[in-house]
Amino acid sequence: MSVRPIVQLGDPRLRLKGQPVDSFGKFLHELLDDLTETMRDAPGVGLAAPQLGEPLQACVVEVEGRLHELVNPRLTRSSGDDRDLEGCLSLPGYVAYVTRREKIWVVAQNRFGKKIKVAGVGLLSRALQHELDHLDGRLFIDYLDSLDDLIPVGTGDDEHEEAEVAATALA
Repeated sequence: MSVRPIVQLGDPRLRLKGQPVDSFGKFLHELLDDLTETMRDAPGVGLAAPQLGEPLQACVVEVEGRLHELVNPRLTRSSGDDRDLEGCLSLPGYVAYVTRREKIWVVAQNRFGKKIKVAGVGLLSRALQHELDHLDGRLFIDYLDSLDDLIPVGTGDDEHEEAEVAATALA
């Protein structure tokens, strides 16, 4: 396991669609371990393989102490809407209000290729959607009307204190 550099906005690898994973051996296991260690070091609650420069359908999400390793994930159902602050480890220093689905259901494979299902609500739902977007080459800024909607964080401003907390929330 190692902490790897996170690909930043402007790097074309962030816009590539992840390729399906068909080999569940050592390379994938090391990638998932690196995703987890890098996410925790950042700190964040999710990280996708393209953010480490690997164009694969693999990501990790950790909410409330529970780690979810998702390989070849797909959203199968969703309901409701939720608007909240969202940030990204590939775009440090900024957050924005983004509307996502309130509750989602995802089907994926684990690191051994076994089918798994994850249902998410609240932060887990938001983080799952955020990471699945990365696997399709989408970023949270794609949901904004304008980049003027971005809120800078880390300014020490009390007004942006809530935004600073959200900035570490997602990858």
